[in-house]
Amino acid sequence: MKPVIKRFTHTIDAADQMVGRLASKAAILLQGKHKPDYLPYVDAGDVVIIKNASKVKISGKKFTDKVYRHHSNYPGGLKERPYKAVFAKNPSEIIRLTILKMLPKNKLRDLRLKRFKIEN
Repeated sequence: MKPVIKRFTHTIDAADQMVGRLASKAAILLQGKHKPDYLPYVDAGDVVIIKNASKVKISGKKFTDKVYRHHSNYPGGLKERPYKAVFAKNPSEIIRLTILKMLPKNKLRDLRLKRFKIEN
């Protein structure tokens, strides 16, 4: 018998919020850790919608110093994208990548990300 999961929709306004604090709040809601019947192996999280992603605040020197790296596992396959270029092209990508890295790296991560939406 499968447990009955009630999902709620949470809308978060990202205007004037720090990226990390916003992402950690969204990651907790996506995992369902705020619910009293939380189990790590059950996908019982809620739907999260983030609005005004382009108005998010960035602290410190991240805007000039932070770099997103990805390796293709081939020799010379390191790809680097500076934070400033990613934010200029698509500000919501910064929030998506931050939340992606905060979620546990397991089979439930893709299912949780399907319930996550970003609106500029």
